[in-house]
Amino acid sequence: MARVMMIHNDRYNQHHGTQAAHFYYTDFLEDDAVVDALFTAMARWARTRGLREIMGPLFMGATVGGGVLIQGFEHTAAMTMMPYNHAYYRDQYERIGCRKRFDLYSLFVDPETFVLPERVERMAERVRARGRMKVLQFSRKSELKAMAYRVADLYNPTLAEHGENYPLTEAELRQLIRELLLIARPDLEKVITYDDEVVGYLLAFPDLTPALQRNDGRITPAGIVRLLRAKKRPARIILNGMGILERYQRIGGNALIYSELTRTVRNSPDYDFRMAEMVQINEHTDLMLSDLRKLGAQPAKIHRVYGLDC
Repeated sequence: MARVMMIHNDRYNQHHGTQAAHFYYTDFLEDDAVVDALFTAMARWARTRGLREIMGPLFMGATVGGGVLIQGFEHTAAMTMMPYNHAYYRDQYERIGCRKRFDLYSLFVDPETFVLPERVERMAERVRARGRMKVLQFSRKSELKAMAYRVADLYNPTLAEHGENYPLTEAELRQLIRELLLIARPDLEKVITYDDEVVGYLLAFPDLTPALQRNDGRITPAGIVRLLRAKKRPARIILNGMGILERYQRIGGNALIYSELTRTVRNSPDYDFRMAEMVQINEHTDLMLSDLRKLGAQPAKIHRVYGLDC
């Protein structure tokens, strides 16, 4: 009738100054009594550990998305970082008194309408011409793997302050690298350097969702072939990592990374995808969301992270 996984994440609480128990894998019937019993048990679990709030859905790590889907039910869930749930979940969360902590936005990027303004493109070209800030691209998995640990070092300074994240340990970063390399296509990944120091990244992955759905959860020879074809010629790609160190943003880094995003989406002759999806951007990165909308990205899904005092 209901299930949940409870998490006591000390490092998250220490980093954000909270006293929250996180929850994930939350499922329940549309039944008030069931939901009341579930959240009563969740609150009791938190109190026995000296915690004052339950918060979620939030998992541990960086490759699994969070939040309750509240908008965009008509769209297919992306393969990575994208929970899906019934529409009544929101009503039940809010009925029992949960309040919004923050929203996570996913945007669709149509190659036909995603256009970089000429002013920004000129700025990006000036940055390229100076030669200190460069864009590295890859053709082999071995090249990407050699660079992966330098890129992973940027995770904590670029993303850890967001409400859904927290600083990862070296072991967690190594696990993150292993998981991302499994599905990465080297030609879709870009790294920005300044005087050969890694300062930014743009990570894109083929969305294997249609092939996974056709396989119906089974691993068969035909299913493996289907996955390999989908990875080579995806109908959609997922953009789930874009960042640049703050001190380089105002010297042309932002213009350069948006220019590279446009090139990935629009100007790649080897790709025939029809859509790109930028997943789970925290609402508090309002400048990035505003910039992406101006470039033509369209909000498609909203996931909400809730909190409830206990």
